[in-house]
Amino acid sequence: ADCGDAELELSSVRHQPEGLEQLLVQTKFTKKELQSLYRGFKNECPSGLVDEETFKLIYSQFFPQGDASTYAHFLFDAFDADRNGALCFQDFVVGLSVLLRGTVHQKLKWAFNLYDINKDGYITKEEMLEIMKSIYDMMGRCTHPTLRHSAPAEHVELFFQKMDRNGDGVVTFEEFLETCQKDEDIMSSMQIFENVI
Repeated sequence: ADCGDAELELSSVRHQPEGLEQLLVQTKFTKKELQSLYRGFKNECPSGLVDEETFKLIYSQFFPQGDASTYAHFLFDAFDADRNGALCFQDFVVGLSVLLRGTVHQKLKWAFNLYDINKDGYITKEEMLEIMKSIYDMMGRCTHPTLRHSAPAEHVELFFQKMDRNGDGVVTFEEFLETCQKDEDIMSSMQIFENVI
């Protein structure tokens, strides 16, 4: 009943986005791009707000071969900047602007925030393992070559060997930033998303 009440309450609210001029300042999108993004957002979310369950349903459509719900939860938390349990258009478009048009530093800060599940300023092995497992679950068991059960843990170990520069068992943003900026593979993958829209 609680979930139904929350959905009813959310759907009855009509959330109005910030003014177009303010979004032009906050993002790196043009007026036409913002208008197009808003039309798509309102089409999927007529109330102007997206709760986590709706976000999971929308996101899981992109990964029908696996279970995207856990990774979608982490993404939702990363987009939900004000931590109110619902994404408004501003939350969505500001995050999207960082991912698609932000500087490398902004993109890395966003990625770090995604991995820092409890938002304490550190990435632990446990947090990274949760993220890695959710990515492998999302990709499904049909990937070729077939992934070993130990693959997520192995990925985390490699991540920490590379990132945990002082060997204290956690990765700070400074360590994350420094390592990523020195790694050409990471840097080139960050550039792929520029000018997509």
